Amino acid sequence: MEQTELVFIPFPIIGHLTSALEIAKLITQRDPRFSITIIIMKFPFESIDGMDTDSDSIRFVTLPPVEVGSSTTPSGFFLSELLKAHIPVVRDAIHELTRSNSVRLAGFVIDMFCTHMIDVADEFGVPSYLFFTSSAAFLGFLLHLQFLHDYEGLDFNKFKDSDAELDVPSFANSVPGKVFPSRMFDKESGGAETLLYHTRRFREVKGILVNTFIELESHAVRSLSDSTVPKVYPVGPVLNTRMGSGGCQQDASAIMSWLDDQPPSSVVFLCFGSRGSFGADQIKEIAYGLEHSGHRFLWSLRQPPPKGKMDFPIDYESIEEVLPEGFLHRTARIGKVIGWAPQVAVLSHSAVGGFVSHCGWNSLLESVWYGVPVATWPIYAEQQINAFQMVKDLGLAIEIKIDYNEDSDYVVSAHEIENGLRNLMNTNMMIDGGSSHFSLGHFIEDMVANIPNV
Repeated sequence: MEQTELVFIPFPIIGHLTSALEIAKLITQRDPRFSITIIIMKFPFESIDGMDTDSDSIRFVTLPPVEVGSSTTPSGFFLSELLKAHIPVVRDAIHELTRSNSVRLAGFVIDMFCTHMIDVADEFGVPSYLFFTSSAAFLGFLLHLQFLHDYEGLDFNKFKDSDAELDVPSFANSVPGKVFPSRMFDKESGGAETLLYHTRRFREVKGILVNTFIELESHAVRSLSDSTVPKVYPVGPVLNTRMGSGGCQQDASAIMSWLDDQPPSSVVFLCFGSRGSFGADQIKEIAYGLEHSGHRFLWSLRQPPPKGKMDFPIDYESIEEVLPEGFLHRTARIGKVIGWAPQVAVLSHSAVGGFVSHCGWNSLLESVWYGVPVATWPIYAEQQINAFQMVKDLGLAIEIKIDYNEDSDYVVSAHEIENGLRNLMNTNMMIDGGSSHFSLGHFIEDMVANIPNV
């Protein structure tokens, strides 16, 4: 029996990989005609563990390592060159996959940062689809700014560190320059050109799967119905809600046991993503803000990588050394400071009443899914514009900061943090969902219609 095969090529960091796996599961569960091969590339600074599935319709192909100079190369150029260097090994993997006459290749589903792989799909004569792992509003933002840059000569630098605002169709409010992703101003390291390159290529695909849902982003989704943009399918929230994914199970058990002893909706959870970390001065301000607020807290505090090294934060060996003297003793009855956190399990716990987040899109979707109010503290990537959307456009978050950036010397004061925590724990923000099931069905129907006749 002929097998209809989709090839997924996710960006090889854990947030993108897990989202790709979850959407692959949804497709194969929805339509058993499809099987999916997920291509796993490996970055030298990223450890990928726990990628498995109990589905017979999904398999992983891990590519051999590819080297392109040093990982201390400026990040925009380095990542782009590393992805391009994978093209020959991806091509070989697809040749191996299609060697059997029983496999009918339906197309490629390519991550938003892997658009070089559109060329490989073209070589095999099959359509490409984009999996956009951030918001529909941010997709619209990128497309609009790429158009203004390429056809109207917009200079992004006029918005750097500026209160100047830009009307963007996918946002209900004008977007201030101070929440633009910092990579848009990064000419030297290739960040701006890399973003523009990928965004231009978004327009080449047959359709765009977006990890969102209409009930959350109705304005943004409607704005993307323009005929110059490939068809958009809001298929989210695509989440990994399995409680034990990643980290240490022993640590997770101790954390959940502590939460079990707390009253309902009483704990504020602080967690800043896989790359989130702070310097010593900021850590002390967070500690004082927590202590003065009087709220119960669970704080995921991680050690930054060495300056200039492309790596991820790790747990502190001795957490007392970076906290104010006596802090752990004074807050022992109301707080717990941890390293790695089982975020999904924590957000789903009834004791958690607020979430101080870096505003990564997956984390924001998890907070909406579990009905936990958010206070925004963005750090990198598109998190500032996510925070702006959640606070200003959607009214679904409290602001601690919306324009904080890891490259800035600004230290958020204990007073700002204390006020944000008080506002957070006195709020109630919820949203209902329901349309994405139908959108996924439309995507599958259109994809079947686009399969080349061999």
